[in-house]
Amino acid sequence: MIRKAGLRALVGKRPMTRVARAVEKGETTGFLKVHVEQSSTRILGAALLGTGADESVHSLIDAVYARMPYPEFQRRVRIHPTVSELLPTVLESLSPIS
Repeated sequence: MIRKAGLRALVGKRPMTRVARAVEKGETTGFLKVHVEQSSTRILGAALLGTGADESVHSLIDAVYARMPYPEFQRRVRIHPTVSELLPTVLESLSPIS
């Protein structure tokens, strides 16, 4: 959808093997991936697969609808220990979509 819309975007990724809550639960299959528009820095969407993704997605949904820039999203506090607390960390690894 991003390419089809002609948007220049960045993507941040993190495998569940690097998410402490997933490791703790022994459920490390999956990943966290967040897409950001390059020019406006707003969060466009995400793909979350793995333990805790069902609960983590809610803060991202709110950010997408609010057209929130990712630096603002990163400043929001999340509960520990959860998978969602790693979402700001995912955004530290943004790189152009290849």
